[in-house]
Amino acid sequence: MQLNLLLVLNVQACGMGQSDSGFQDGALPLFADAARAVPDRDVETGRDKQPSYLRDHRKRLRARFLTGGADAVPDYELLELLLFRAIPRQDVKPLARRLIDDFGDLARVVSAPETPLRKVAGVGDAVVLELKLAAACAQRMARARVMGRPVISSWDALLDYCHTAMSHRETEEFRVLFLDRKNSLIADEVQGSGTVDHVPVYPREIMRRALELNATALILVHNHPSGDPTPSQADIAMTEQIQRAGECLSVTLHDHLVIGKSCEISFRATGLL
Repeated sequence: MQLNLLLVLNVQACGMGQSDSGFQDGALPLFADAARAVPDRDVETGRDKQPSYLRDHRKRLRARFLTGGADAVPDYELLELLLFRAIPRQDVKPLARRLIDDFGDLARVVSAPETPLRKVAGVGDAVVLELKLAAACAQRMARARVMGRPVISSWDALLDYCHTAMSHRETEEFRVLFLDRKNSLIADEVQGSGTVDHVPVYPREIMRRALELNATALILVHNHPSGDPTPSQADIAMTEQIQRAGECLSVTLHDHLVIGKSCEISFRATGLL
C-alpha cells in the first residue's frame, strides 16, 4: 500500500506540537474505566483536554515517523497515526492492535469493507471514514503511476495498482484496461461486479467501449476473493471469447491478469493467451 505520503500529510496536518483537531468517534470507549475516557474540559475552549501521556505519545510517534519513515514504525503504529484524527482524545493503540489482529495486516485493515470493520469494538463513523480515505488515496496514487504511460515500461507499477485496487475485495470484480496505439493506458473501467466466485462479463459491451475510446488494445483484470489466482475454465473460455471478438475489430488482447491475495497469474506468461 502506498500510504507513506498519505501518512506524512496526515501527521503534518495534525501538527507536531499542537493538540489534535477533528471529531471523536461515537463508538465504544477504549478505556476500561469510563471516567478516564472523559478528561476534564478546558475552561477556555470547553473542549476535552487530551491527557498529557497521550499527547506525549502521539508527539513521539509522529516525530519517529517523520524522521524514519514507514520503516521506523510497525503496522499497528502506522494505523495509530491514521486513527489520531478519527479519535483525537483517546488511546487508539488498543483499537489499532485489535484491527491488525482481526484482519491480519495494515493493508487488509485499510481495504476491509465497512460491514466487517464496524463489527470491531471501537469502530464508528469517524474510523471508517479515515480508513476508507486512506484506501482511496492509496489507490489513486497507484493509478497515477500508470495512467497515460506505456504499460510495458511500467508493468510493475501496473501490477501494484491492480493489487491495491482489487486483491482485498470480497467479491469478484472485472476491469478492462484500454490502451492506445502506443500501448499507453487511456482508461481503466470496472465492467462488472459479482459474487465471491463469479462476475458476469459481456464481450460485446467491452468491444463497444473500446471503439468509443479508440482503443487498439486491452488488458483484462479480475480478482479471485479466495486468494488463489488460478484461472477457472470459465475464465479461460471468457478470455477466448473476448480475444475472438477483438480480432474481428482489430483490437488486440494483450493479457488477462487474475489477481489473488498476494500474487497474480498472467494468461500471456502462462501460455493461456
